[in-house]
Amino acid sequence: MSEQHLTDTKFSSLALDSRLLAALDSQHFTFCTPIQAESLPLLLDGKDISGQAQTGTGKTLAFLLACIQRLLNSDIKTTTPGKPRVLILAPTRELAIQIHKDAQALLSDIPLTTAICYGGKAYEQQKQQFDSPVDILIGTPGRLIDFFKQKLYHLKSVEAMVLDEADRMFDMGFIADVRYMLRRLPEPTKRLNMLFSATMAHKVMELAYEHMNQAQLVKIESKSPAVDRIEQSIYHPANPEKIPLLLGLIEKFKPERSIIFVNTKHAATRVWGYLEGNGYKTALISGDIHQNKREKLLQKFHDGEYAYLVATDVASRGLHIPDVTHVFNYDLPELGEDYVHRIGRTARAGKAGKAISFACEDYAMNLLDIESYTGQSIPSMAITNDILAEPKPLVKLKTSKPIHNNRNNKDNNGRQRHRSKRGQSSRPRPTPTSN
Repeated sequence: MSEQHLTDTKFSSLALDSRLLAALDSQHFTFCTPIQAESLPLLLDGKDISGQAQTGTGKTLAFLLACIQRLLNSDIKTTTPGKPRVLILAPTRELAIQIHKDAQALLSDIPLTTAICYGGKAYEQQKQQFDSPVDILIGTPGRLIDFFKQKLYHLKSVEAMVLDEADRMFDMGFIADVRYMLRRLPEPTKRLNMLFSATMAHKVMELAYEHMNQAQLVKIESKSPAVDRIEQSIYHPANPEKIPLLLGLIEKFKPERSIIFVNTKHAATRVWGYLEGNGYKTALISGDIHQNKREKLLQKFHDGEYAYLVATDVASRGLHIPDVTHVFNYDLPELGEDYVHRIGRTARAGKAGKAISFACEDYAMNLLDIESYTGQSIPSMAITNDILAEPKPLVKLKTSKPIHNNRNNKDNNGRQRHRSKRGQSSRPRPTPTSN
């Protein structure tokens, strides 16, 4: 981490267990970021907080340290199945996975257990986690409520609660589910409560007032909600120029690792096809990519096997992928807040980065909201012939044919369906009717 991103507060100066300090040292964390330096002393003293800071500033590490230390200080030293002691709510599966991964890194030498629950994958496997004691339960609201209603666990033993990306919970329509969970926790005075968000709108503050114990607001001010170390620029291409411009800029800048954001799954597939067709090994993630495959692709991108990632907004929040040098907004997002989260995938941990956006015929009107939200104008760049590449044909994404009724292709009695010699389903055809 660069010095400008850090404070003079050392983790070793805080009331943290020696095993946590050793885990931090092994990950080369010595000095706190501003949000960590201001929130951790309060949390370690047992005070609730509502924390606001830009994306990529260390909020996850702050609340994980507070939760783990809370359990280590607790008089309760054993956990029984179905009685988690920490509940961490996240809006997306990707963010939940990232939190879980960071928690495991801190717990390498600490005998506390974690479980993770999210939709789209491994239903039975996730249920089996509750056969054993779980100290820290991490997940998205829908899957957590599903398992809660099955009585796989209860929330009466929770000693610490974290609501991460609270503003995103509202945006995604999860707030009713969040309230359902919070109302089943012990009284706010009997637990440590943390709410973290990139923005602190009135509705978020109202949630904190209702479900927390006189939470103190910790707000890290910035001249702009956009990350200051990001060099931003914008081009105004016609729609047919977008692919040639993207390929030309990639050839010009030669990014070490970049994310290309689009607004739709169709656009994601098209952009991926042109990148692959022009020799750029690229990962693709969107809402319809199976969760197992998404995780593998993200890991390969994280490990450097892919230099390029094409993504919808499923990847704009919560993911910490180191050394992303460039973010391309192939499509401008509708909201200024989403723009900030997208470009926040670069310039993380004090490093610099570039954010290049296209204000095309379809999405140029979104620029007004973005510049109003960030409070600054994005420098406009001229499109010249020398940066418009001649694209080679795109590669078509191979998709598997859908299987009707259920994934095992079995009938209601569990028998395997057979296909006719022409490869058609044995389902009876409808009787033709005359006009």
